[in-house]
Amino acid sequence: MSNVWFTSDLHLGHYKVAALRGFAGQEEHDAAIVEAWEAVVRKGDQVWVLGDLAVSSPAYALNVLESLPGEKHLIWGNHDQGHPMHRDAHRKAAKYLDVFSSAQAFARRRVLGREVLLSHFPYFGDTAGRVGDRHTQYRLRNEGLPLIHGHTHSAETFSVAPARIPFTPQLHVGLDAHNMQLVPLSWVEGHIRLLYSLEG
Repeated sequence: MSNVWFTSDLHLGHYKVAALRGFAGQEEHDAAIVEAWEAVVRKGDQVWVLGDLAVSSPAYALNVLESLPGEKHLIWGNHDQGHPMHRDAHRKAAKYLDVFSSAQAFARRRVLGREVLLSHFPYFGDTAGRVGDRHTQYRLRNEGLPLIHGHTHSAETFSVAPARIPFTPQLHVGLDAHNMQLVPLSWVEGHIRLLYSLEG
């Protein structure tokens, strides 16, 4: 039986993020990501990477990911050259499809029969320690659907987006929130089950 996994903000080859995550160097950081991936993902599994593979050229990150198991899908992050926020994205997006089965700005999925959205950006909130939200023109509008996201580099796994529709859950699947581990679908299902049972 195949499994579904989520992750975000790999930042492969990024020495600054490696240091912030407590690694001695970029090589150790990247090896930890590869080890975590290979420990759980099998050939028939599906992995959703919610953006920010690398900070500059994606060649190194794509090379690392190409050798890893699973059917990979990418949701563009602000650091990914194929994100439509970048003027030359139309020239650079194709190279990602050598590794990923799909690449898009967001996705809509079903979890336990409920609609959920996948995006790099949360509805509300930004990188830990920043005041105000960046890239607001590229974020999905909060219309009450649960959102699975990355981007914030926060240790917080769950938050609520303020809006006219109360209690919109945001589930953060970034590496920083999950001890450098990929997030299984069962974790998302647990949150969705709890949220909808509370609605009653």
